[in-house]
Amino acid sequence: MDALKDRVAVITGAAQGQGAAEARLLAAHGAHVVITDLQEAGRALAEDIGASAPGSAEFIRLDVTDEQAWGALADDLRDRHGRLDVLVNNAGVAFRFGMMETTRDDFEHVLAVNLVGPFLAMRALAPLMRDSGGGSIVNVGSAAGMTGHFSAAYSTSKWGLRGVTKVAAMEFASWNIRVNAIHPGIVNTALVPGDTAFPQAMTRFTPLGRAAEVEDVAPLVFFLAGDGSRFITGSDFPVDGGLVDLGVYDAVAKEYQNLK
Repeated sequence: MDALKDRVAVITGAAQGQGAAEARLLAAHGAHVVITDLQEAGRALAEDIGASAPGSAEFIRLDVTDEQAWGALADDLRDRHGRLDVLVNNAGVAFRFGMMETTRDDFEHVLAVNLVGPFLAMRALAPLMRDSGGGSIVNVGSAAGMTGHFSAAYSTSKWGLRGVTKVAAMEFASWNIRVNAIHPGIVNTALVPGDTAFPQAMTRFTPLGRAAEVEDVAPLVFFLAGDGSRFITGSDFPVDGGLVDLGVYDAVAKEYQNLK
């Protein structure tokens, strides 16, 4: 359980949910995890990880849309740890409204968190990762970034994240930095309350027949963070129970059987 021993990982939006699961798993494999979030719950999580995992953790309050905060974090990591090996851009906001229900402020806020935030993170932290001998960046996208999702702002932000992932992978390759994106479908987190119609509809069209748990997503982040993926960069990884590639035809097949 020491695949990430002595490595330093930054995870955004990691105080709870999917980010917390990623933090726990990386620390379980020996990493020192820097948990960043606006929620103070990240502090208790860091303490719990430090008391129970082979690795360690700390909490830093961070607004991913604040460019100066990213610069300060880069300086702090360089001064205290001298390295950075893994960056997971996990922070995000959900927004499920169509074009005509979305204001400009709504649109810009979603893009600021979901797209500009990862851009600022990569630009600020890549030089330290380069000076550490390279590393891995994992951007957390969404199945909405692989389809014509009904939410204009959210879908645009996740499509954009795919694009900046590929550009960063190309530009950072000479620094031995790999950049990939994962794309969850429906996941049981605080962003997706289980008693709403949306997750029920998403689950209906997911061939594996259920929403993901955070423990279904975190292992993919761990794989991309570690040496097992050392020759993979610029790639998209759906982790959606077959929703994107199979969901429509799965629904058609079931309806066809009902009509026969």
